[in-house]
Amino acid sequence: MTNPTALPGPSVHVMTLATAPLPDAEMARALAQQKNALTVDCLIDSTGLPAPVRIPRPESVHVMVADIDDLGEWLRELGGEVHVSPQFEGVELWTLHASTEPREDGSSTRVLVSVPVPSGELVMDWIRAAVKR
Repeated sequence: MTNPTALPGPSVHVMTLATAPLPDAEMARALAQQKNALTVDCLIDSTGLPAPVRIPRPESVHVMVADIDDLGEWLRELGGEVHVSPQFEGVELWTLHASTEPREDGSSTRVLVSVPVPSGELVMDWIRAAVKR
């Protein structure tokens, strides 16, 4: 018996079920997430913006960058305002709130670019000027 399908005994039948289609609300969220991801990926490809981590969501795309200079590149490209979290464990989270250029349908993608910054770190004045007061 060298053929494993020739084993004695009853065969096990496997039944596969068709996958159920997504409900309309879930489908809309999935499509919005894909649209946001594509929009930000195209922006990154055309500008060379640093984006080691991208997390698309239906309502926005989160981008995590390595240092404050990378956040500055995004600020220069998109504008927007920077929010700084309260200090925790000696670190603040700096997050740029911005949006892409409007698409043909008038919608745009909200982009949140975040970087951890050690408390008291020197930050360029033009980036600090974008901090929401």
